[in-house]
Amino acid sequence: MIVAGRRTELLDRITTEHPGIETLVLDVTDPASIAHAHKTVTSTYPEMNVLVNNAGIMLAENLLDAGSLPIAEDTVTTNLLGTIRMANAFLPHLVAKDNAAVVNVGSGLEFVPLPATPTYNATKAAIHSFSESLRVQLTETSVQVIEVVPPSVRTTLMGQQDSEQAMPLEDFLSEVMTLLGTQPDAGEILVENVKFLRHAEAEGTYGKVLSMLSGH
Repeated sequence: MIVAGRRTELLDRITTEHPGIETLVLDVTDPASIAHAHKTVTSTYPEMNVLVNNAGIMLAENLLDAGSLPIAEDTVTTNLLGTIRMANAFLPHLVAKDNAAVVNVGSGLEFVPLPATPTYNATKAAIHSFSESLRVQLTETSVQVIEVVPPSVRTTLMGQQDSEQAMPLEDFLSEVMTLLGTQPDAGEILVENVKFLRHAEAEGTYGKVLSMLSGH
């Protein structure tokens, strides 16, 4: 397994605490960094057959404040453009494998938005649409496209690592791994905690859920 990220100190800690895991410095907002990562991975780890697009930022925005525009631009560059660039870079390598996968990490908020984070929601909705199109285009290849759709999880996103309303990270990861094992052909991986968002429109609860996320 190769873990990539921008924070070298965190990558060093992962290497120390988890022997056998390789790390790589990668900034998905920088095309040169992606090109370097692609060259390194495909030459050093030619057996690599799964790409997980997990990079993302989530910040609150006041759309009445012109100063919020840089937040929106950074969010689009990281969450959406980063995923598209990574897929574009690695797909030629993956389609040459007998069995491969692209795993894109979306969010339950792509189905019902959290109004405090409008651009984050929009990028995740775009990731869902991109994943759907990518899956169709890769139908005749050996590459499976999987979208993992998290609910609110106890991570540092929006400072919710201690939130009682968020799902414990360990529980989320455990359920995801179980679903991947028991539903190997699934296009979407949905833990129970996210289904009220995923199916809100179909179940006629969209307005109620949106109101709840709005704090009303």
